[in-house]
Amino acid sequence: MPTGRAARAFWLDSPGHGEIRDVDLPNPAEDEVLVRALFSGVSRGTETLVFRGGVPESQHTAMRAPFQEGDFPGPVKYGYLSVGVVEEGPQALIGRTVFCLYPHQTRYVVPASAVTPLPESVPASRAVLAGTVETAVNALWDAAPLIGDRIAVVGAGMVGASVAALLARFPAVRVQLVDANPARADLARALGIEFALPADAVGGCDLVVHASATEAGLARSLELLAPEGTVLELSWYGDRQVSLPLGEAFHSRRLVVRSSQVGTVSPARSSRRTYADRLALALELLADPALDALITGACAFDELPEAMVALAAGETQALCHLVRYDADTEPVRNNAG
Repeated sequence: MPTGRAARAFWLDSPGHGEIRDVDLPNPAEDEVLVRALFSGVSRGTETLVFRGGVPESQHTAMRAPFQEGDFPGPVKYGYLSVGVVEEGPQALIGRTVFCLYPHQTRYVVPASAVTPLPESVPASRAVLAGTVETAVNALWDAAPLIGDRIAVVGAGMVGASVAALLARFPAVRVQLVDANPARADLARALGIEFALPADAVGGCDLVVHASATEAGLARSLELLAPEGTVLELSWYGDRQVSLPLGEAFHSRRLVVRSSQVGTVSPARSSRRTYADRLALALELLADPALDALITGACAFDELPEAMVALAAGETQALCHLVRYDADTEPVRNNAG
């Protein structure tokens, strides 16, 4: 039943064209919360693929976001990196700053169980990275790196840089962030990680995490492995076909290519960790201010339709693109309550 409680949401009307639509919100039920958005983040790789209509039909179900409305290729309301303040709901949550896997929308009503309060040490703007850091956590559960490993991360986008930043905390691990864009050296420096162009990357790796979403990056990842090494594939190619070089020394060196995907908790931890545990860990890890380097672009919510066009066309080279819902919300501190 309409309540007159107004909100606005970003919708992909058709591939390549987004718009802001009015939304009428329901009254929250006893076990629900009303959240006023402060920030959301555009996950550049996945969301620009959705924006251009590149989700294969076979993956329409697997690619659904938790609170998605509509269907691919459109009209669809898509997104999953939202941070806001609880305005109504259970007393313990009112006034708390929370993360939610919700699309780009000014206000929304969700089950109270769908929001996670931010730690006091994590500012609201940085918390939009929670979904990306959660992907990195899941990837490292899959990869199971060992002390002293030699590791390369190929692709210095949001996910690759997050993985490298977490790997840098492992004892005695050599981590190199590899990207074809020399400007990403500044990002690596901000994260305290060694950087190399693909041709200069150091080989003999026990593990290579591939996140460049390019055929050349995947081929180079295999070249960087030591015998019996593993490539953990994090790239999402959508409807694109890629060739994998399985000739030459692939078999004689007993190399492994393994997939990882955040849609399920890694089998290495699924019997002991829930989705909520994984997200809470990601938020805890976001206490590191160095991760602010992953937020490299911003716009107001009303500017999002034009910003998405620029991001999808490659005109804006942001890693995580921050969407602001109220110019007066920064700085935002979290009430630990």
